[in-house]
Amino acid sequence: MKPNSATAAAGNIVMTGIVFMLIGDLLFALNDAMGKWLVASFAVGQVLVIRSLGAFFVLGPMIVRQGPRALFNVEQKRLQLMRVCMATFDVGLFYAAVAYLPLADVMTFYMAGPIYVAALSHFFLGEKIGWRRWLAVFIGFVGVVIALRPSTAMLSLPSIFGLVGSLAFALTLVMNRYLRSTSDTTLVTWQTIAALATGILLVVLTGDWGNVTLIDLGGMLLLGVVATCAHLLITRALKLAPASLLAPLQYTLLLWAIVLGYVFFNDVPDTQIIVGAAIIVFAGLFIFHRKNIKGTVPAEAVPPDGH
Repeated sequence: MKPNSATAAAGNIVMTGIVFMLIGDLLFALNDAMGKWLVASFAVGQVLVIRSLGAFFVLGPMIVRQGPRALFNVEQKRLQLMRVCMATFDVGLFYAAVAYLPLADVMTFYMAGPIYVAALSHFFLGEKIGWRRWLAVFIGFVGVVIALRPSTAMLSLPSIFGLVGSLAFALTLVMNRYLRSTSDTTLVTWQTIAALATGILLVVLTGDWGNVTLIDLGGMLLLGVVATCAHLLITRALKLAPASLLAPLQYTLLLWAIVLGYVFFNDVPDTQIIVGAAIIVFAGLFIFHRKNIKGTVPAEAVPPDGH
């Protein structure tokens, strides 16, 4: 393959990762809204259990196709375990936070994720980031704060859940990138099993299991399907493109929140939200532009065959 063709192919792979990340973020926005609605009426443990069972509607056929034995044939088992723990903390703490705080407040914490990922990728993944992109990531976060206007409720204990959960989410993204030779099915299956076990433990400890209607049950199962699809897309995206490039795309969660709020709740964004969103989009586009100027597509952006 000629050098120009190889560069173009690598660029297409990275672009595919970007598209997967954007779609995954959309599904995560749906997951956030659905989760907020469900934990308002049901305990976190109950939602985690039924959500995790719903995830196997997607994972089941993938496990059969891959072969159950492949779930145990993984690289760096200690790091795999750490990743599962971080992913479980992320999910559990997010639901615990939105049970007490407005969704916008919790999302503010999670919008800090790109800052964590950029720093962690720089130091642990060797993805060098220039000062211009560092500045753009910071400006993007400023836009988030402008748009979401954090409330004084963020000083409460649930705010700690949001902060720790967002850090756990960022660590999960970085470890996804580091463990990119592990199949997507294996990565998402283990974090789903861990969430299921955590939910069962919470239910046993609290004894809190409410009666559910068919609509409630369907909503929790659908939550698992949506969340699993989001995880699979983002896990694949992080195998195709550098984490430091994809991280700022998390800011699109805010844009989807505006759209979904208008479509489902008739919430019309005010000027401050629009200004904040514009800053976020500008910062994300600038980072993407700088990546193109640098013209570096690392070899690890190309995933191994078979995954």
